[in-house]
Amino acid sequence: MQYAISNLSIIPMRDKPDDKSEMVSQILFGEHFKVIEQRKKWSKVRTAYDNYEGWIDNKQYEIISKETYNTLEKSPIHTSGELVDFIFDKDQNLTTIPLGATLPNFENNQLSINDTTYIFEGKVRSGSEVLRENIIKTAFLYLNSPYLWGGKTPFGIDCSGFTQMVYKLCGSKLLRDASQQATQGEALSFIEESDPGDLAFFDNKDGKITHVGIIMKDNYIIHAHGKVRIDRLDHSGIYNVDLRKHTHKLRVIKKIL
Repeated sequence: MQYAISNLSIIPMRDKPDDKSEMVSQILFGEHFKVIEQRKKWSKVRTAYDNYEGWIDNKQYEIISKETYNTLEKSPIHTSGELVDFIFDKDQNLTTIPLGATLPNFENNQLSINDTTYIFEGKVRSGSEVLRENIIKTAFLYLNSPYLWGGKTPFGIDCSGFTQMVYKLCGSKLLRDASQQATQGEALSFIEESDPGDLAFFDNKDGKITHVGIIMKDNYIIHAHGKVRIDRLDHSGIYNVDLRKHTHKLRVIKKIL
């Protein structure tokens, strides 16, 4: 087994080893992972952060040692805090990084991948700062971001990528898909028991959980549906204020923090 890290701003993760295959997620700069299968052009990987599996292009990552991987596993998570920023190496070569990118081995405005040291002078968020009051404020950074299946950035994001990234920036870990996130936390019986920052999950006609959003105060919810938007939330589900109808059926509310 090999160990690797993303040295690019965004790597598309696909369902199958094919450029035309569905993008199931993205690996952002600085995220490390295991290479569990390798072919001529593609590698099947498992991310360290959430154990999510998919296929990425062999040209889009950098190999690291097992020792480096284990060190990263034990290190606190630092992430970039602006919508988009950049890092640069000793030759002044720039790499853009999106909101929520990981800053490996970060200290004194420097981060490193293998033998390459980068300078980062932007806003940094520390994984040790688990504060519920930051969740809604952070969620607003993604407001009006377009919906993108498998996306995890302000330039395209899906519903569970949105909740995962908001929680990551606030120092708390969520799994990748809505159905997986629904297995976390404590279930609440009524909306009235919820607090801003709790998660609401919604199912389809077959009873499968397919959508998630972040509860706000006064029975509002922020979620990714067409774009990251704010709608009303009631006991039936999400009431779309533009369409003037319910678009998602409420299944369960979970308190994660």
